[in-house]
Amino acid sequence: MKFHEFKISGKNLTPAKAKPFETITPWAAKLWPLPILLLATLVRLYGSTASAIWCDEGSSLLMSQYSPSLIWIHSAHDVHPPLYFLLLHIWIGAFGDSLFSIRFLSVLTGIGTVGLGMWLVYQVATRHAAIVAGVLMALLPIAVRYSQEVRMYSLMGLWLLGATLALVYWVRKPERHRYLVIYVLLMTASFYTHYFTGLCALSHWAYLTVVRSEKRRLVTLPAWWVANSFIAMLYAPWIPGLIDLLQHLDQLRAGGDIGWIEPITMASLPSTLWQYLTLSDAQNLRWPLYLALPLALVLVTGAVCLRDRSPYKFNVLLAIYAFLPLIVVFVVSWKVPLLVERYLMFSALGLPMILAIAIDQLRRHFRYAAVAMLVTVLTVELVGLHNDYQTDDEQFDKLVNYVNENYQANDRIVVSDLFWYFSYVYYNKTGSVPLLYTPPRADGTSGRPGDYGFGTLVNSDADRVYLDSLEMLPLGQTRVWLVSNSAPPDDFASIPGNWNKVSTLKVGDTQVRLYTLRRQ
Repeated sequence: MKFHEFKISGKNLTPAKAKPFETITPWAAKLWPLPILLLATLVRLYGSTASAIWCDEGSSLLMSQYSPSLIWIHSAHDVHPPLYFLLLHIWIGAFGDSLFSIRFLSVLTGIGTVGLGMWLVYQVATRHAAIVAGVLMALLPIAVRYSQEVRMYSLMGLWLLGATLALVYWVRKPERHRYLVIYVLLMTASFYTHYFTGLCALSHWAYLTVVRSEKRRLVTLPAWWVANSFIAMLYAPWIPGLIDLLQHLDQLRAGGDIGWIEPITMASLPSTLWQYLTLSDAQNLRWPLYLALPLALVLVTGAVCLRDRSPYKFNVLLAIYAFLPLIVVFVVSWKVPLLVERYLMFSALGLPMILAIAIDQLRRHFRYAAVAMLVTVLTVELVGLHNDYQTDDEQFDKLVNYVNENYQANDRIVVSDLFWYFSYVYYNKTGSVPLLYTPPRADGTSGRPGDYGFGTLVNSDADRVYLDSLEMLPLGQTRVWLVSNSAPPDDFASIPGNWNKVSTLKVGDTQVRLYTLRRQ
């Protein structure tokens, strides 16, 4: 079905309902998604290079520098599957590693996600609803933020919305197996992008257990089981690496790659919904206002589902897609903290689609109420975009550029933590390989990273990169730059007595100190 054809539950609308668009001119009526995609593009491009590369982005860039075969090996030791890193490797080879270029890959997938969201709503509701959904998705703060990062979350959203759209087509015509083929490919791609894809798969299974087609539950159809078997087979090459990773959780925990997520409270659930729409947990608000937005989202979703009289209950699919992953992660997090809003960005995309359908339904009977609801949602989103565009002038790249400008031949650069190390490597223009400070732990064990988690990216260069003690620098060394957190305690607690501090530059929560070394 062409994108401009207008259907609800597989039935063509009457010309009278399509008339407002047809009076524009037929060709213009077909181009209505373009202004929305342009809006999505502008919103994502604006400020996309304003913030400095941070640790996770730096790790993506370091991973992408390996060959495809080594990316497969190293990502098996990392906490994310390899597909995004492979695509980033190809992208950088074609377009370079400028800040604009490396983030533009996520911008593109974010724009594609908006297009798929409009297409999905167009299939399950009306053109008016699809237009509103497109605008709300274009401005959705969490989607904008992670369309501006060198990470896999925007790509994951693209795969999973595409898979959900393919599922809608298949549900309408289960005999059309080509839709399941598309579904298999998109779900497999997403599984190779992020492990939380399993939550979307759970949502699809949950939906199919409640929907019927010709008095049969679609979840029982052999074609559905065969399709999921193919997903499992295509994912099988990655299973040994995943099992190996799970067997080394202690190393990941020791290195801080897992275990850093804060324990949840009862406030975590509503706060996550606030994060989706405003990029703030909103816990500074009075409790009636704090609970108002989450409660409104739940009530609107419930109303949209109850008003769904179609045989396929696609509104229920959107509700499950948006809320079930969050609920599952919230419950599991009482045992093992996993609740991080960016991991669930894909399911947050369901909220603007649900809200758009609700606004469209309200418009038919209470036009002014629909306008008020739309203005309210847009206002909340604009607050979130304002929060997203706020950047600190004192950013890490300023510190690295200071070193680049004042570096002298044979200077050595020592970074105190992996959190800063990956970002430093990206901005470093001196030609000198930065050293990573790895002093022994308090119990005497090695402070070097393990082979799993971030450590996999630097362990192969351990002899060139790790510095267990400042006294181990070569005797002929005359100047050393120390990069660390600016807040106490000092990461470099023990400075050799023959070191003389020349200068200090503090940038945000980091600092760089230049020392000259006197011969003893």
